[in-house]
Amino acid sequence: MSRHQSVFLYLMITIFNKKKKPTASYVLDTYWKFATERQNIFFNRIKGEGKLTSDPILNKHKFTNAYRASDRVSQYLINNVIYSGDTDINETLFRILLFKIFNKIETWELLQHELGLISWKEYSFDRYNKILHQALTIKESIYSGAYIMASGKSTFGYNRKHENHLKLIESMMKSQLADKLKNAKSLQESFTLLLEYPTIGTFLAYQYAIDINYSELTNFSEMDFVVPGPGAKDGIKKCFVDLGDYSEADIIRFVTESQDREFERLNLQFKSLWDRPLQLIDCQNLFCETDKYSRVAHPEVSGLSNRSRIKQIYRPVGSYIKYSYPPKWNINSKIELPQNSPVQNIQFTLELL
Repeated sequence: MSRHQSVFLYLMITIFNKKKKPTASYVLDTYWKFATERQNIFFNRIKGEGKLTSDPILNKHKFTNAYRASDRVSQYLINNVIYSGDTDINETLFRILLFKIFNKIETWELLQHELGLISWKEYSFDRYNKILHQALTIKESIYSGAYIMASGKSTFGYNRKHENHLKLIESMMKSQLADKLKNAKSLQESFTLLLEYPTIGTFLAYQYAIDINYSELTNFSEMDFVVPGPGAKDGIKKCFVDLGDYSEADIIRFVTESQDREFERLNLQFKSLWDRPLQLIDCQNLFCETDKYSRVAHPEVSGLSNRSRIKQIYRPVGSYIKYSYPPKWNINSKIELPQNSPVQNIQFTLELL
């Protein structure tokens, strides 16, 4: 390291240390307790425990997992979309984009059933449009409610949202996005590349960058970069009475890097994802889930949106996932299921969100 670089590093460390630290509220304790209990539910479900939790809020309402990659849709994406099919980078990217634009397993399986093979080489706007149009005609929902997608009509000119989104995917593929992503030097650069396309805002660009990073197309640490979503900002508002000199992205990094100390402080026995600590994306999501949880647990604490109830009710589906994660994480060999686990020999089914 040169003298100039050393001085610059010293100045940056000094500036960071002089930052006014954030001031937490009591809801931050709930954040860590929620993460611990939600992860307990994850492992209890794998073990086939009859009683998943004694927490009345978690029993009644639907919440995502502590780890984003453990959620039902992420598991399907990893195992049935990314690592199932042609490994060519354009084919992999096409499958990811097509799946994530709709973000709905049933839509993917409808297309797969009707087309036989989902492939960029064999792609036809008319064929895909016809299948999706027919589903809408019989009142089938083709989009997940997880993300709000802009229609794209002002850019592509079609009346139906899915038609504009198919054209969006075409434009992304034809612009050699796969090659650009392959040559990206950071997760933030992947995010910036995605952000250039119409209808994709900062939140979606970050989520898509994470999804693409599950594949072999990119290979960045999930500790490299984070973008707070609207729900996370609500959760941060509830967990901190004052951010000090920290941005919301700084706060997410702050809590992620302090997870071990916080679990110890609260005497919580957090069960990691087979030795993988919570990453920035996970702690971002946990702020969103803490916002929801706090609407019932701490109704006296308001966020940015002032929402006061949790809309989604948990309904057990009685089926399971055989969990598998991106091979580059090196945790699949650590996954040990009990001999009587109901997930033995099951390829993929629905899981508690």
